[in-house]
Amino acid sequence: MSQTLQSPPETTIPDLGSATTEPAQPKQRKDLIRKVAIPVGFAVAALTLWQGAVVLTGVPKYLVPSPVDVVSALIERAPDLVEPTLVTMQEAYLGFALAVVSGFATALVMARWKTAELGVYPYLVILQTIPIIAVAPILVVWFGAGIATNTLVAAMLAVFPVAANTLQGLKSTDRNLVQLYRMAGASPRVQLFSLRVPHALPEIMTGLKVAASSAAIGAIVGEFAAGIGGGAGGLGYAITHYANQLRTPELFAAVVLASAVALILFGIVSFVEWLVLHRWHESAVPDDE
Repeated sequence: MSQTLQSPPETTIPDLGSATTEPAQPKQRKDLIRKVAIPVGFAVAALTLWQGAVVLTGVPKYLVPSPVDVVSALIERAPDLVEPTLVTMQEAYLGFALAVVSGFATALVMARWKTAELGVYPYLVILQTIPIIAVAPILVVWFGAGIATNTLVAAMLAVFPVAANTLQGLKSTDRNLVQLYRMAGASPRVQLFSLRVPHALPEIMTGLKVAASSAAIGAIVGEFAAGIGGGAGGLGYAITHYANQLRTPELFAAVVLASAVALILFGIVSFVEWLVLHRWHESAVPDDE
């Protein structure tokens, strides 16, 4: 009796990757929606609670305005607030640019020569610890009231994050890579710009983001002290003016615009950070969750 040998039935191995992995584009779109929806949801909830609390307690408008009062003041006073906003943007952004150039150059010098680090870094720390509101009147005496003084105050407040974070990044380069460059005969200048600076980019961008908000704060503080030199008053002057007159909704509107000045600059720096880092550094790679 003969037996017929039959081949075992073919088994199909399921493609687990295609079943569990979402397409790249829909996943990126989903992540973007989540990143936008969650902060917006929190903002809507906070504003709703604020509005409800003001309405229920009946607190006077000059003490705590409601979000509706602030928006109304922002719309009504928009023509009066355009020029102060542009002035503050000019001061903050010029101060930020000055801080970036001077801070980055100082960090390069300190990273290249240890003597420069020992001589300069302590005074950078001292500069950061001096109350800027106390220094601003001195700068007014030296340089006069106006945009130039406010720009300098903004730069003074923003230079330390740039210099400190850049120096930390330059000093954190992998020693094995540094030794490899030395063995290959690379000069210190080549090591600095082709190895240390690219390696320090995440720390540099972090310092720039901190400096972006610091520059806006410095511009406002400078305006508190420098006033309207040259006839150009910024948001700091507008805030002082509205506070003295107890026009609280307008005061809140000016504060919102001052925050917007810092957020715009922060957003620009964040976008540049994404352009520089998103292809290779873990901090800029989208989450896989």
